[in-house]
Formats: sequence, C-alpha cells, structure tokens
Amino acid sequence: MTSALHSSPDRNATLFERAQQLIPGGVNSPVRAFKAVGGTPRFIERAQGAYVWDANGDRYIDYVGSWGPMILGHNHPAVIEAVQRALEQGLSFGAPTEREVELAEEIVKLVPSIEMVRLTSSGAEAGMSAIRLARGATGRSRIVKFEGCYHGHADSLLVKAGSGLATFGTATSAGVPPEVVQHTLVLEYNNVAQLEEAFAIHGPEIAGLILEPIAGNMNFVRPTPAFIQRCRSLCTQYGALLIIDEVMTGFRVALGGAQSVLKVQPDITVLGKVIGGGMPLAAFGASREIMRHLAPLGTVYQAGTLSGNPVATACGLATLREIQKPGFYEALSKQTRSLVDGLKAAAREAGVPLVVDSEGGMFGFFLLDQLPLNYGQVMKSDGARFNRLFHGLLDRGVSIAPALYEAGFVSAAHTAADIDATLEAARAAFKGL
Repeated sequence: MTSALHSSPDRNATLFERAQQLIPGGVNSPVRAFKAVGGTPRFIERAQGAYVWDANGDRYIDYVGSWGPMILGHNHPAVIEAVQRALEQGLSFGAPTEREVELAEEIVKLVPSIEMVRLTSSGAEAGMSAIRLARGATGRSRIVKFEGCYHGHADSLLVKAGSGLATFGTATSAGVPPEVVQHTLVLEYNNVAQLEEAFAIHGPEIAGLILEPIAGNMNFVRPTPAFIQRCRSLCTQYGALLIIDEVMTGFRVALGGAQSVLKVQPDITVLGKVIGGGMPLAAFGASREIMRHLAPLGTVYQAGTLSGNPVATACGLATLREIQKPGFYEALSKQTRSLVDGLKAAAREAGVPLVVDSEGGMFGFFLLDQLPLNYGQVMKSDGARFNRLFHGLLDRGVSIAPALYEAGFVSAAHTAADIDATLEAARAAFKGL
C-alpha cells in the first residue's frame, strides 16, 4: 500500500494557505476544511478507480467517493466516454434535450413511487423544492424533520430542536430569521412516541415530513421498522406528504433506493449524488397528482438555468445504466460487508469498542458498544479518539470522511486487495488509539 509521504515542501499546506486568503475557511464546503479533525486538508489533483492523489502526489484508497456519487469508482470508462461525447455536442443549451427525457425514464423505471420527475443541479436545491411542493400541494405550512438529518442548506431546514413539542425549532445558522423556521418542527429520529405526539398536536397543520431513510449525516443510522412505518401511516392519516430524502441512499444502497429496502412508499422522493455520477445533478419526483402542482402545470414555482445540463445528464445516465448490470449490487454489498466486518475484527483485536453497519455500498462505524438510534446517542462517540483514528488511517494512505458524523462509501472499483490494505492500515491505526 502507498502511504502518505508528507512531501517537503507540503503543497497541500501551501495551497490551503493561499485558499484561506481568498475563500472563507479555504474551502467551498465546510467539512472539507478538516476543522473537526484538525490538520491540513488534502487538495486532490486526480483520481482513478478506488484511488485519489493529492497535491504532493500521495495516493489514498478513497472511501469518501466525492461524498457518495462515485459508485462505479473514479473515471469509469463508460462514463468518461459518455461525457466526452456530450462535451463535443455542447456544454449547456438552456433548452430541453432528449437525454433529459431518457434520464427521467430511467428514474421512473427504477423507483416505483415516482411517476414524474424534475431535474435540478444539487441535492440542496431538490430538497428545498420538495418542501415547497409539499406546502403548495397541501396548502399547509408546517414541516417535520429529524435531528441529525441533513437536507441541504435551505433556510427552513437549518433547524435544531425546540424546547418541546408545542414549540418549533430554532435556526442553527446565522442569517436565518426566526420567522423562517417557525413552521419547522424537529423531532428525535426513531422516537415513535414523540412522533405520534407531534402529529396529535400539529397534524392538521403539517404539510410534510422529511427524513433520510438511512441517516448518513450522523454517520450511518437506520430507522427501526416501527418508526419508518409510523412515519408513513401518520402522514396518510393526517393528509401530510412523506418526503424521503434519498440524495445519499438513492441507487447507493440498492437499485430501488432505501425505500425499496425498507418497503416504504413515499409521496415525494429527493435524489442526488449517484444519479449525477459525479456531475452537479439531482432530482425530486412524485406521483402525477402531486407533480402537477409544479410550474408550468401548476402554481408551485421552481426553475434553474443549468437544470438538466446535457453533460451532467450524460454522466448520470451512463452511471445508471452501469449499475443495472446483473450482480452489481451483490458484489458491491459483499465488498462493503468485508470492509466493515474487517474493521470490527481489527478493533476487537486492539481492544477498541467499535460497532459497524452497512447497506449496499454505504457504511458507517462508531466508537461505541452498540449502534446508535438517534443523534443524541451518536454524540456519545469519542470525538478525540475518532480524530486520532482518522489521521492514523490518512497517514497510512486511507481516506475516510474528515468528520465523525459522515457515512463512508465503497465503490465497484474497490478490490479485495484494496480492502486488505485498508484493514492492514486500520489494525495499525487502532493500536495507536
């Protein structure tokens, strides 16, 4: 395995210093700054298959995967060929294209709960639009979300829990006025009793309930069967719309998304990451009845200059076609399971408490004795110990997310040798904890 060599001078450090003079925090998305784990972020120069190389030329086995989209690995030949053909035809038209229709057809074919779909350029944009659609379709204002679930940086969703079920959340970001989040109620993930009480109090006012079907923004937290089914039944009972945010899980945990694994039928689905194959592309979709509220058919407005971009749709369409090949998910799941089982064994040998979980090509681990069910339990993880583990792996050529609360991703390009090399690095890193 190639380890990080810490070249002298360190180009990562030089680039980070330059970036901080021009870009807030030196990064264009906060978690990239390594603020949670300390140290210098790696500036990536290139990637291929299961690997990325930083500005020093050091290679890492990559389990970030651009935060999920790279399910095929970096620079898959079929995807690159499709993108190159699209580039020759033009970068952007601001007009409809046949490829948009083809991508929509693939999504509708693979996700039974979706009959019509609208493409956007980011998951945050798709999540924001799904909330607006739920409010427009129901004529209601209240939204339910869950602590630890992230649905993009739309103002009304940057919320932490209020003081009780009779009150609504408070903003978690400066610049978000209190009146913007006054209609958002934040509940505890997997708390069925609290969910039932919230609907008993606010049910007739609730436009929609939005959740991650497997929460990947507090690492990897599954819903209990009782919780996810109660989300569905309460929305049905009170006329609210169930919005499942599959930006992370869609086509990542299974071909039909987490909703197919959990056997739950949402009213609105939000998709991203894998459907773009690494390009800026996302979507939201629902039944024809709900989607008819969207302009130009209805009065719920949503638009985007680059929505359905011809290069992005080429990338996404090629990706979706590759993952439908026979045996794809069986092989991906087996490789992911070998990784998490190996991590658990390595931690046990070192006497380090560790619990693991995975679905498809998505995984998570916690420095705890049992898998958490909600954000409060996740917060009991030993952050300082995780930071040492993160750097122990990074120094040995293994890249995981630079934050305790982020899921990890395996791609089809990861080989058994890559998993073995990762576990070798993990055994050494665990011994240093």
